[in-house]
Amino acid sequence: MMLCWASTAFVTLLAVFTSTTPLSHEGVCPGTQNGLSSTGSQENQYNLIRDRYDGCEIIMGNLEITQIESNWDFSFLKTIREVTGYVLIAMNHFQDIPLGQLRVIRGNNLYERRFALSVLFNYPKDGFNGLRQLGLPNLTEILEGGVQIINNKYLSYGPWIYWQDIIRDNSAPIEIQYNGEKGPCHSSCGDYCWGPNESQCQTLTKTVCAPQCNGRCFGTSPRDCCHSECAAGCNGPLDIDCFACRHFNDSGSCVRQCPQNLIYNKQMFQMETNPNAKYQYGSICVSQCPTNFVVDGSSCVSVCPPDKIEVEREGKRQCELCSGLCPKVCEGTGAEHRQTVDSSNIDSFINCTKIQGSLHFLVTGILGDDFKKIPPLDAKKLEIFKTIREITDILNIQSWPKELSDLSVFSSLKTIKGRSLFKRFSLMVMRIPSLTSLGLRSLTEISDGSVYISQNKNLCFHNSVNWTQLFRGSRVRVNNINSNKPWETCVEEGHVCDPLCSDSGCWGPGPDQCLSCRNYSRDGTCVNSCNFHRGVPREFANHHGNCVPCHAECRPQYGKASCTGPGADECVACINFRDGPFCMSSCPAGVNDGQKGLIFKYPNRAGHCESCHLNCTQGCSGPGLSYCLENGLAISSGQITGIVLGVPAGLIFCLVVFFLGLLYQRGLAIRRKRAMRRYLESGESFEPLGPGEKGTKVKARILRPSDLRKIKPIGSGVFGTVHKGYWTPAGETVKIPVAIKTIHDSTGRQSFTEITDHMLSMGSLDHPYVIRLLGICPGVSLQLVTQFSSRGSLLQYIRNNKHRLDPQRLLNWCVQIAKGMYYLEEHCMIHRNLATRNVLLKSDYQVQISDYGVADLLYPDDKKYNTKTPIKWMALESILFRRYSHQSDVWSYGVTVWEMMSFGAEPYTFVPPQEVPGLLEKGERLSQPQICTIDVYMVMVKCWMIDENIRPTFKELVSDFTRMARDPSRYLVIKLESPDISAEEIHPTDLERGRMDTDFHDEDVDALEEGLSTPPLCHSPSWNRYRSRLNSNRSDISQTGPIGYLPMTAGPIDSIRQLWSQRPRLSSVQTLPGRSEAMEHTSETETQERRLITMVMFCRDQQTKLKKFAEVLTTQRKIQNIS
Repeated sequence: MMLCWASTAFVTLLAVFTSTTPLSHEGVCPGTQNGLSSTGSQENQYNLIRDRYDGCEIIMGNLEITQIESNWDFSFLKTIREVTGYVLIAMNHFQDIPLGQLRVIRGNNLYERRFALSVLFNYPKDGFNGLRQLGLPNLTEILEGGVQIINNKYLSYGPWIYWQDIIRDNSAPIEIQYNGEKGPCHSSCGDYCWGPNESQCQTLTKTVCAPQCNGRCFGTSPRDCCHSECAAGCNGPLDIDCFACRHFNDSGSCVRQCPQNLIYNKQMFQMETNPNAKYQYGSICVSQCPTNFVVDGSSCVSVCPPDKIEVEREGKRQCELCSGLCPKVCEGTGAEHRQTVDSSNIDSFINCTKIQGSLHFLVTGILGDDFKKIPPLDAKKLEIFKTIREITDILNIQSWPKELSDLSVFSSLKTIKGRSLFKRFSLMVMRIPSLTSLGLRSLTEISDGSVYISQNKNLCFHNSVNWTQLFRGSRVRVNNINSNKPWETCVEEGHVCDPLCSDSGCWGPGPDQCLSCRNYSRDGTCVNSCNFHRGVPREFANHHGNCVPCHAECRPQYGKASCTGPGADECVACINFRDGPFCMSSCPAGVNDGQKGLIFKYPNRAGHCESCHLNCTQGCSGPGLSYCLENGLAISSGQITGIVLGVPAGLIFCLVVFFLGLLYQRGLAIRRKRAMRRYLESGESFEPLGPGEKGTKVKARILRPSDLRKIKPIGSGVFGTVHKGYWTPAGETVKIPVAIKTIHDSTGRQSFTEITDHMLSMGSLDHPYVIRLLGICPGVSLQLVTQFSSRGSLLQYIRNNKHRLDPQRLLNWCVQIAKGMYYLEEHCMIHRNLATRNVLLKSDYQVQISDYGVADLLYPDDKKYNTKTPIKWMALESILFRRYSHQSDVWSYGVTVWEMMSFGAEPYTFVPPQEVPGLLEKGERLSQPQICTIDVYMVMVKCWMIDENIRPTFKELVSDFTRMARDPSRYLVIKLESPDISAEEIHPTDLERGRMDTDFHDEDVDALEEGLSTPPLCHSPSWNRYRSRLNSNRSDISQTGPIGYLPMTAGPIDSIRQLWSQRPRLSSVQTLPGRSEAMEHTSETETQERRLITMVMFCRDQQTKLKKFAEVLTTQRKIQNIS
């Protein structure tokens, strides 16, 4: 009957359990350790339990449910599968607890140090309410500890479970008494069950196993044994078939230990870092510890052990052994409540390594203070200071115990920072008659301040010290060393440095008090020679002249050096064995190689470690199968031969297929690259349109609609929509990513079925700062194909990276946009819609102008252009009279620069578009951006002049911004807000890449004066006359006042301009500290000058605008009356 029942139980087990799966940190919750104590009221106790364990699968700690009297809803406990500590259910009045998924209790912590499961006193004194069913039908393993079920008056099934099958340790205590009567089980359950239903049978996974099984099983057959790393049962023989893991769960596989940090490298013959290492977090292997834990070896811990310190390595917090005493920072003396070191506060310096502040030794501290009832300081207590390595302020010794003749209690002191000095001194020793030497043998640095050593009548050796060797910085330090024991007397008495000391001096008698050694040094003591050829241990000398012991596995040599360095791979010969270049005490045996395999080696006659046969799994004593340490082999020699021949053949075949695939992919990539280069860089030539005319080299191609494929829309504008797409040239398979702009004519009056001269002009443009037009696809709607910019528009980039932009890059972009617009001007191409949204980012250091010439493809009176015109970027004459020119593009350029300097802000943010012309007529302009100086802002203001003929040209704008870009920090002031990013760290190559646009030499300026290299396509005579008239107007205006303004009076402005031109200019090569000092002296004068000039210029502009727009307003009123 038992056998039949076991079979039924196993079927139930397979149906209920699932195999082990990886668990995320979200399913892990901390436990409690409150015992039988409660927290607040019944409701508060229940809420705390629910908030802690809701959604938990693994509890790292103890599950304690105590003193709950009402029948609250405990359904949130149904998800718990594992408890690493103990389970305590005590003094409750509910009838059932739903722990149906709990499979294993690990017992890492035990209740009363004995029990992993304790259920007691779960019934009221009066009444019939109490725990009746334990509700643990899937509990099949308790790894450590026993079971305690006592004084549960109504509990009738749980106490009668066969606990010997659940508890792994047969010696663990089982205390079950004073519970309810045993209840009847279902007929299919046999004698053991968790309740009366058929689904509540106890599943046996230990006591019914075959003798061959050493743990749990899933059947009674010898083939039904669970893996040795399984806990709580399994549904198969593999380590991935376990219901829970005995030790650790590594991504669903039960393992004895998580992948270690160090693995054995078979090629390098040494241990190295495992890139796939994981850490033990409870019973789970995790690749990263939770944020509130640190790595200690191969485990996740909440705090480091006492002998380790928490450090951060490569973004990971971990525990490392302290080199000596772990660092401890202590408060110094000098404050009102802590004026000197005395017997009342000296214990606060125990184990301190760094003093934050100063150390003062005054008479009231050494001899005691009767007024404050502080006894004298015991001289032996000063040994506490032997751990001090650094003092941040000063060391002031004005009193010292008579028993001590030196300051050797500070023998570990290395640095005196001198951040806060007493007068100009950071080390002071005065009026100490018992002092014969300083004894500061480890002192190597006095960061700031001088030395004051005076009136120590018995002090010697101090005059031998080379104090300048200790000082840091180039500043000359003046020491005050006087009224001590005369140097001649010290020499006569033999108080001189040891002969092994160098000329740098010493702190006292003996070879261990030298500042530096004449020959070699061993552990801080000067010696004649290291143990190169004799002595124990053998040594070598490093580049500092320190004697360093050879590795312990190096064999001592006679008559020659035993090693060349400290490592085991730098020995001349080995004492024991050699594994590759490394000397070792034993050959590697059972070392993990990081590939779920173990390495075993044996020593040959020469003492070299050789690898065991691959089938030796327990080590070997020699080569071949016959030397394996295990009893027998499961593989025949014929099978071994087949494996030996088959594996290399398979590897060679795989390698051949792999390399052929690489060559094929490489060929495809090369063909695709050549095709893209051919179509992106080449163009087409068109025949002359008339006799005597030259053919135009047009970069763009005439495309068919079938050559283009639109993928998704990426934006829409005034004249059409833009799609991301692909261009597949005829006869090619390559897909070139492009941007496709579709031009619509809503009126139906414009046809795009034929190629026009304007289209050819657009297709012939080729400039680094103007987006290339790759193709033109005529039809009902014209499609313009350009290069696709994955980085998006300049507006989007500036808004997303405003905290990372520096002045150099912003001014470089200004230069590039001006160059591109100058190129368009030279080729008779008016943009009409210049803004940062129409400037694309080719790279972090190069921008390109897009959407040029599109407006000229439509009729100038198109209604769409009326309703969606970008008013806030347009010049006033373009808004009122629809007059567009290169000078109206200059206005838009000024607004574009304003957008960049305002980090993508919208012009006139709170002003409706229809009100903008009125503001411009009143003289209102965009305000000065916060980062701009008056020089940059005045360039913008000149771009927004009412009279278009006195606005600067793009050629002048290129020159202005090129000059500014040579000294960017003078014209733009940007404060980086990110605390961990500095101006030098943001773009380490800005000064290399960015200056390609701004580092103009004289010849560059001359070339700019002559024009760009690409000749203009056309210049009409009227245009030439217009430019000459414009230039003459500029020259006339420049003679009477600042550019762009009509003079109100002749005298004052001339004197102001002369004063401005004669003001001292800061050198562009001046260093930042020097520049800031100069600016402090001139800032007030310059500010007044700038304000005065700005006010006069705007007054003159206001006078001009009143005259100009009187006629404009009259004309508008006449038009309105007629309409």
